[in-house]
Amino acid sequence: MTDIERQTVDVDQLVARAPRRLRPATAWLVGSPLGRPLLRFAGRFGRLEMLDRSMTVAAEIFISVFPVLIMTAVLLGSRYSDGIADTIGLPEETRGVLQEALNSTDASAFGVLGAFLVLVSATSLSRALTRAFAAIWELPRPRTGLRYLWRALGSVLLLVAGALVVRWLSRVTGDWTPEIVAGYVVPFVLTAAVAASVPWLLLSGRVPVRLLVPGAFLFGLVMVASRPISRPLLADALQDSADRYGSIGVAFTYIAFLYALALCFLGTALAGQVIATDEGELGQRVRG
Repeated sequence: MTDIERQTVDVDQLVARAPRRLRPATAWLVGSPLGRPLLRFAGRFGRLEMLDRSMTVAAEIFISVFPVLIMTAVLLGSRYSDGIADTIGLPEETRGVLQEALNSTDASAFGVLGAFLVLVSATSLSRALTRAFAAIWELPRPRTGLRYLWRALGSVLLLVAGALVVRWLSRVTGDWTPEIVAGYVVPFVLTAAVAASVPWLLLSGRVPVRLLVPGAFLFGLVMVASRPISRPLLADALQDSADRYGSIGVAFTYIAFLYALALCFLGTALAGQVIATDEGELGQRVRG
């Protein structure tokens, strides 16, 4: 079945499921340039169980990315712990716990083998993302093996490096005269680049980068637009959770934040797939 035929089936199913009173309006919406992609997105969002997939990805981020960040802080030394804590937005109470753990842990405790095991365990996030992206692009899941391992590791390191670099560049460019460059342009470009590179790596290049650009563009746009609200909101929520419930409250707050982040990541990837495969003019331009 071609992409165009698959689009027709998805939209026809939505029209058939609509109440009789709404079918004329739904049919009119299908004929509009914006309505058809929106209906396809709504139909596929529910059929692919994006809410459940986002929860899985959020949990994997929590148990995969955070250990890599802590390992990075240990290997770099305790003097970099404040930078790591700022990146993930730790409140003051939890910063003290992290600092004590770093002071009592020597870099030799990890070693080459320990660092490798931490990275390999972090590939569970890559596998969860691979399943999600394969479902979004209707592809068979790539075979795992040694040839896949470097892609899995690379995607995890890319996500970690992206978070650290965005935060670091925000500090470096904070004194620039054009504030819009520091606050919006630089984070947008880096976030969109990571959002396009991760699925390309995990799907073994089976989806051309140009088809991944719409989803990456939307993700970067959403992240930059929500940044003035999400950052202080997360900081306040973390501090309040730490004051009331301690470290366990911080953990649950992070899970909720990561769920919203994963839902945004996968949701914009699905929206990008709908745009790239649409039979309209925009989809044709994306496909070249």
